[in-house]
Amino acid sequence: MKFQKAYTLEEIASIIGCEYVGNANFPVLGMNEIHVVEFGDIVFVDHPKYYDKALNSAASIVLINKNVACPEGKALLVSEDPFRDFNKLTNYFRPFQFSNVSIATSSSVGEGTVIQPNTFIGNHVVIGKNCLIHSNVSIYDYTVIGDNVMIHAGTILGADAFYYKKRPEGYDQLLSGGRVVIKDNVGIGALCTIDKGVTGDTTIGEGTKIDNQVHVGHDTVIGKKCLIASQTGIAGCVIIEDEVTIWGQVGTTSGITIGAKAIILGQTGVTKSVEGGKSYFGTPIEESREKLKQLANIKKIPEILNKLK
Repeated sequence: MKFQKAYTLEEIASIIGCEYVGNANFPVLGMNEIHVVEFGDIVFVDHPKYYDKALNSAASIVLINKNVACPEGKALLVSEDPFRDFNKLTNYFRPFQFSNVSIATSSSVGEGTVIQPNTFIGNHVVIGKNCLIHSNVSIYDYTVIGDNVMIHAGTILGADAFYYKKRPEGYDQLLSGGRVVIKDNVGIGALCTIDKGVTGDTTIGEGTKIDNQVHVGHDTVIGKKCLIASQTGIAGCVIIEDEVTIWGQVGTTSGITIGAKAIILGQTGVTKSVEGGKSYFGTPIEESREKLKQLANIKKIPEILNKLK
C-alpha cells in the first residue's frame, strides 16, 4: 500500500506510539509485506528467526520488537508488538468505510457495463467498459476491474486475508488494506472468492478464465490466459505464471510459483514450486507420467506378493 503523500519517520512513530531509530525526517512512502516490499515501505517482523530477512529486504523502514543495529540507509520503528502496530497503521491509512447504498458514489462504472440486481459495489471501486456483473456479486472497497470482464452470480471480490497471529486469548487477525485487481477480458464463475491483499494486490491477469467455486488467497498473482477449474483452492502469496491450466479440486500451499504453461491435473496437491511447460499430478506433486507409472506399479503389488507366497 502506497500512502497518498510521503510521511516522516517521526509522524509514523507518533501514529503508533513507539520509539524510532533514524532521522526524524526519514521519508516513509508506504507499507507492505516482506515478499513485495519496495524502497520507502514499512515491513514488520516480530520473531528473531526473520530479523535478518526483514532488515536486509528492500524495505526502508523495519517495524521490529527489538532495538537492533540499524542497517545503513534504513530506519527502525521499535515496538512491543509489531503485529498490533502494523494493524494500527492499516486502520489509520485504510480504515473500514460504511456504505448504505448498492453502488457507492465514490466508485466508477465504465460505459456499456451491465450490473444485475442485488450486486454490491463498495467505496472507491473502479469498473471498466463493457463488463457484465451478474446478481448478488459483492465487490469490496478499492477493487479494480478492467474492460470486458464477466463475473457470475454470488462471487465475492475483496474479502479479508486468512492471516492470524495466535495469542493466549485466541487468534488475532492481520487487517487487510490491499486490493483485488482484475485485468481485461477475465471471466469469473459463480460463487468464487478472491481475497484482497494484506497491503498489496491480489491480481488476476488478462484473459484468464476461472470456473465456479474457486478460491484465490491474498496477494496471489495469476498471470495471463490461465484456465482454473472448479473447486480449486489457491493459497496466499502464490505466483501462477501465464497460460497455466489447473483442473478441478486442486489445492496449493502458500508462497509457491507455478511456471508458465504448466498443467496441474485434477485433485493434485501443489506442495512446492514447479517448473513451467510440464504436466503434474498427485500429492505430493510430481510430473504426471512418473506419478501414473508409480500408481500402475502399486497395482502390481498383490500379484507380486502372491508369487512370493
